Amino acid sequence: MMEGMVRFPALPALRHRAERWAVSPRATDAVAALGAFALMLLDVPGLARADNSLTGVTATLVLAGGAATLVLRRKAPWVPFLVALGLMGWLHELTMIQFALYSLGRFRGRRTAVLATVLYVGAAYAYFHTPGWPARHGETLSDFLSLVVPIGVLATSVGIAAHRHDLVRALEAQRRASAARQAVQEERISVGRDVHDLVGRELTVLAVRAEVLAVRARGEAHQQDFEELADTARRAHHMLNETIVRRGDRAAATPGLEGLAALAEESGRMGSPVDVTVAPEAKALSPLRQAAVHRVVQECLTNAAKHAPGMPVTVAITVEGPSLRIEVRNPLAPTPPDRAPVSTGTGLFSMRERVTSMGGSLTARRAHGAYVVTALLPSGLG
Repeated sequence: MMEGMVRFPALPALRHRAERWAVSPRATDAVAALGAFALMLLDVPGLARADNSLTGVTATLVLAGGAATLVLRRKAPWVPFLVALGLMGWLHELTMIQFALYSLGRFRGRRTAVLATVLYVGAAYAYFHTPGWPARHGETLSDFLSLVVPIGVLATSVGIAAHRHDLVRALEAQRRASAARQAVQEERISVGRDVHDLVGRELTVLAVRAEVLAVRARGEAHQQDFEELADTARRAHHMLNETIVRRGDRAAATPGLEGLAALAEESGRMGSPVDVTVAPEAKALSPLRQAAVHRVVQECLTNAAKHAPGMPVTVAITVEGPSLRIEVRNPLAPTPPDRAPVSTGTGLFSMRERVTSMGGSLTARRAHGAYVVTALLPSGLG
């Protein structure tokens, strides 16, 4: 190979820019302008022969200037429209007006396009009645309008249809983006809850252990260090709760203890009266633990309505030392339901998985003629 071979490192970058420009709106506008100019070139021989003081060269330049205004059809579509009206009156050129009316319909919508069409037909009517204006497109007004009106209506209709298509595509893109954002938000909430449960439990254990060590080291030099460690763990747990739970999407969040009354009312309307007892200490539970209580009670009431319809249900939420206790009890149905309950069999599994993920346990058993579901999980109250 020759040592003096010249390389062009800028060629890939130039090709990339050219490819990006080729699919851009500006390239589309340039193609539209060139297309209009190419169609109008077919009229140049006739324009050069007409009584308009133009030669083949000057007619070409005039048409090129008029077609060039189509590059403004997105930002200022009225400019090519007014130029097209001028070309129609001066050179009897109807090609440009089609592109202009389509552009108004495409980028400004139906109302603007209809107004422009009315102005176009009105201008054509005025041109026809202008003294000394040769009616090249038909000798009578009827012949002239039979050509002018369909051209304008067709171009406008196509532009309006394209405008609606653009709106539909924009709405679909917006919906896809909204669905993607919603999915990301839900995933963040789910991850945040998992982090809160796992890390929060460890911080609670750390605080309790530090308090125990502080008691054991009472009167010693390390007592204050252990107390400060316990305070730090509690503050970290509080900040974790504030950051992940309280700043989450409240609209999509599961209701807490305040939602139990609504569950009981709904179950009562279904024929199963519910008695709910909530210990005052439970009101201090974190929103995430309250959401877990709500989910467990909701699933238990659903199961009771399926398997023991009409039976009373008792719900008790208590705090026993470091543990939160959820107990839902309903008498067993004396006879099976008339119809087999519709069930996926995953309700109990979902409850157990939720409680276990928070460091707790869940049992479901028959005892003394009743079905009892008991969930125990750390209360998180330091």
